[in-house]
Amino acid sequence: MKGLILCVCQGTCPSFSKMNIFEVINYFRRNKNVDFVAIHPQLCATDGDNFWRVLLSKNDLIDKIIVAGCDPIMQKKMFSWVFKELSFDESKFIGVEIRNMNTEEAIKAIEKAL
Repeated sequence: MKGLILCVCQGTCPSFSKMNIFEVINYFRRNKNVDFVAIHPQLCATDGDNFWRVLLSKNDLIDKIIVAGCDPIMQKKMFSWVFKELSFDESKFIGVEIRNMNTEEAIKAIEKAL
């Protein structure tokens, strides 16, 4: 399975103001580019850790996870400990930066990662 998660800095960060996040995920759903989508307000918060634990509890079913949000290097730093804890193969994780993009630019950036 291939999943797409949009992490949107609580929905209040100005760097997401030009983007319709629902249109972004619906684009990929409609085109069947991914098997599941999710929007999370802040994956780097405690409830984000819980989200990862639940999602990756069946990590053998996941071929690729794309997180579109902040800087991919920061994403890897923030999530690597939970990936290790859950024995998730980090090569299946792709971070994509979509800050300060409009809807179309975000879609193109995510498409490159697919």
